[in-house]
Amino acid sequence: MPSISPLDVNSQIVKDGKNGAILAIHVQPKAARTSCIGIHGHALKIRIAAPPIDGAANKELIRFLASALSLPTTAVHIESGAGGRQKRVRLEGLTAAQVVARLVRKELVKQ
Repeated sequence: MPSISPLDVNSQIVKDGKNGAILAIHVQPKAARTSCIGIHGHALKIRIAAPPIDGAANKELIRFLASALSLPTTAVHIESGAGGRQKRVRLEGLTAAQVVARLVRKELVKQ
């Protein structure tokens, strides 16, 4: 994965919202395994090891983000884009700065 500074991540993909941080995601379903592969335009690109059928890919995305960001799955909500590849995900209880710090700490994005 290319090197990405936390400042770039913050300004491009995550913003503070009313009830938590809003994270822009670009998903690639039907991957061999679920993983974050970096930045795609103005979104965090995540490969999902589930097909986009009956909400399976969305459920796997929520599970992955909750695990990666140390949140309960009930704190991760798809705000928009549930039927497409471009999604906006609300992360309850976190600020944009906290999301960036956790992404960097978990090495989902590099400093």
